[in-house]
Amino acid sequence: MTLRQMIFAAVIAALAACLGSAAYAADPKCGAGTGKAATGEPIVVGGIVSITGPDNFSSSGLAAAAYFKCLNANGGVNGRPVKYLLEDDAWNPEQSSQVAAKLIRDQKAVALVGNMSFVDCGANQGIYEKEDIMVIAGVGVPRDCFFQKNYAPTNAGPRVSNTKAVMDVARTYPGKIKRVVCIAPNIPNVGEWSCTGAVAWIKKQGGDGKIIAFDPGSLDATSIVLEAMAFRPDVISVGTPKGLAVPIFAAAEEQGLAEKVHFTGPASLYNPDFPHAIGKYWDGKVTVDMELNAANAGTPDTLNWLAVMDKYGQGSDPRDTFSQAGYLAARVTAETLLKMDPAKIDRASVTTALRNVNRFESDMFCSPWYIGNGPRHNANHAGPVSQVKDGKLVPKPGCVESEDPELDDVHAFEKTIGIAK
Repeated sequence: MTLRQMIFAAVIAALAACLGSAAYAADPKCGAGTGKAATGEPIVVGGIVSITGPDNFSSSGLAAAAYFKCLNANGGVNGRPVKYLLEDDAWNPEQSSQVAAKLIRDQKAVALVGNMSFVDCGANQGIYEKEDIMVIAGVGVPRDCFFQKNYAPTNAGPRVSNTKAVMDVARTYPGKIKRVVCIAPNIPNVGEWSCTGAVAWIKKQGGDGKIIAFDPGSLDATSIVLEAMAFRPDVISVGTPKGLAVPIFAAAEEQGLAEKVHFTGPASLYNPDFPHAIGKYWDGKVTVDMELNAANAGTPDTLNWLAVMDKYGQGSDPRDTFSQAGYLAARVTAETLLKMDPAKIDRASVTTALRNVNRFESDMFCSPWYIGNGPRHNANHAGPVSQVKDGKLVPKPGCVESEDPELDDVHAFEKTIGIAK
């Protein structure tokens, strides 16, 4: 396994927060809710995930598949079923390009939905733009995923996530947070980029920041912690997967740092096992960002997502943040298709319709999500944060709106479509 594959596998392990399968009294609601199966001419929709390889990275696509099954059982798109074709890119850029071409040119997909892959964004930007097909992705991680006209993830991404957690601590302790260290694995288009937002934000407040990028294949947690403390930080953001974060927190505990420095982490640490992994010493002393509202929040959309997964997914399919993101990607696509003339649905009309999505609301989001006709997409930039408390990650009230300076163009675009706060 290569170094890149090792860190990708660690990311998956850190973010997978399965809630398990459960039975829900209410039937899932999808599409028109007719209760009658769609039997018309299928509408082809594709999806690209990473199944084989260092780890199974397909939760978002599996949730999209379950939602489309539910949609087809309830009238489909005005009588037309969605034929959802989920392809595995095996963590390989070349294979990702091959399956993208297969879906777009051979299968004539009208859109791609629920994508969840580290290599897809970089490998396929060219074909997405050339064929003018929209990708409503579930999970974007590298910077490439948030800087394309044809790629719109429903998640927030690691840079926004890191920034929100640091902002929350700074606002919780006004006037006391001046210096921030952000620690991240040295992965191109992920590591330093994911930390730069938090550092830029604290500098804008008159403070200072430092990024420590390390080789994930040779982690020396003690050296990293000592280097971080040499900067005399008020906050240390551990912007890594859980598997890499745990030894860093252990090294910080050995130095007795919880009483000296505030610790934060992005959504990669929003894992139910994380509090237990770092131990009781950190109870009440770590702030972790959430990209979506809690998977066990009990809100109508959350319950419907779980009901969809129970009835139309597999028992082994994760019920995690990634799954929520895939459900949302499929739902916004289905609701867009339902507003169209079913006889006139093709790639060009679907691309136009999706780019006209300027307000999609769900209780999983803290603010309206949209696609729009902008040059890039990072619509999910407000969400709750949580704290390690009593062995759990407990959401704090309210939502944090990211003030990452890199979002300035996003906020400016939002003003043009009337949803800016």
